[in-house]
Amino acid sequence: MSEKKMTSSRRHHLKSLVLQVAQQWLDKEKKENAEAKEAYMAEHCPAPDMAGDQAALMEYCKKLHAAIDKIDEERYDIEAKVQKADKEIEDLKIKVVDLVGVKKPALKKVRMSADAMLKALLGSKHTVNMDLRANLKQVKKETKEEPTEAVGDWRKNIEDKADRKKMFESS
Repeated sequence: MSEKKMTSSRRHHLKSLVLQVAQQWLDKEKKENAEAKEAYMAEHCPAPDMAGDQAALMEYCKKLHAAIDKIDEERYDIEAKVQKADKEIEDLKIKVVDLVGVKKPALKKVRMSADAMLKALLGSKHTVNMDLRANLKQVKKETKEEPTEAVGDWRKNIEDKADRKKMFESS
């Protein structure tokens, strides 16, 4: 048991060393990115010349606004191209799936009785009983006795219906 403990502590030590080295690499990469950004900005974006009168500053601001508008148009065009390319990629992916199709795995035939299947679904704690009639309630049949007085004479009923028929035919 002591060997197992030693190997796990050694494993944790190695893992922490790897994480420390990775953290150092990430910090170094962040510094390099910041330095590259500063160098790019110094090269492409010189400090503005604030010397001059108000008219010169207004002219400088107009130039800056024109440059910003041009860059925004380029950015918009590039975004539109990227969106179009992304849509084409999605369409091609859908076409590939349609052509290749989705392969369904072959199902294996499993022989299992209904009791075993219910035990597998419900767990071994539940008892399985396939006699479904055992749980039903017993219902007693009641015989209905129709009163004979309500039926009356059948000939009278026919005469009443004939009168109704004449009513509908006459209208």
